[in-house]
Amino acid sequence: MGRLDGKVVLITGGARGQGAAEGSLFVAEGARVVLSDLLDEQGEAQAEKLGDAAIYQHLDVRSEADWERGVARTVEHFGRLDVLINNAGIVNAAPLEEMSLGNYMEVVETNQVGVFLGMRAVTPAMREAGGGSIVNISSNAGLEGVPGVIGYVASKWAVRGMTKTAAIELGRYGIRVNSVHPGGVDTPMLQQDDFEEVDQDGVFSAQPIPRIAQPEEIAKLVLFLASDDSSYSTGAEFLADGGMTAGNPAAGVMPD
Repeated sequence: MGRLDGKVVLITGGARGQGAAEGSLFVAEGARVVLSDLLDEQGEAQAEKLGDAAIYQHLDVRSEADWERGVARTVEHFGRLDVLINNAGIVNAAPLEEMSLGNYMEVVETNQVGVFLGMRAVTPAMREAGGGSIVNISSNAGLEGVPGVIGYVASKWAVRGMTKTAAIELGRYGIRVNSVHPGGVDTPMLQQDDFEEVDQDGVFSAQPIPRIAQPEEIAKLVLFLASDDSSYSTGAEFLADGGMTAGNPAAGVMPD
């Protein structure tokens, strides 16, 4: 049996990258999946690859109306909603003094407000289903400061806090809420122009697992939280960052 047999999952940012990896793994584990995104062409193609177990839904996570339509379509098509993966996210990079309010708010509205709207939108359907699991994708930047991306850091710390509050409020309905905190993941987000001058090999080679993560590795942790294997976990943060937040490896000297 698959670890998600009988479960219906809604994934935001599901057209590519980490969201697409989650969708593929979840279908392989028995789930029926709704991939949602703003990238309609890529999202439709990804859902088609997964066959009858997946559909695509246009969903702007900043829009209350889109969330209502997305949840309604999920329930209408698959009969229920058991799992939400709040995966959609963006980043705008600039030093504090150069970050415009518009660019800051764009990140907050997507990464923070989108998660709030999503959790609120799925709660009635999950209550109707008798419970569920919400997995909010935060970041190592939700646990520590990262220079040059202050809006992203603010939004990801907020996701961590909202996760804990939602877990407290929704536990009585059998709804678990947890956050996942990846480090660097090899997705289009790290390939955008803002990071062209960043020595990514140098960044990741200094951590205990000296490489960037692949989306499929993060998807396996998200699978655990979406499944009943994590039935006693809620209000918690789960790290998958290659040891990035474990500490500074240059702080001490170890013999070879």
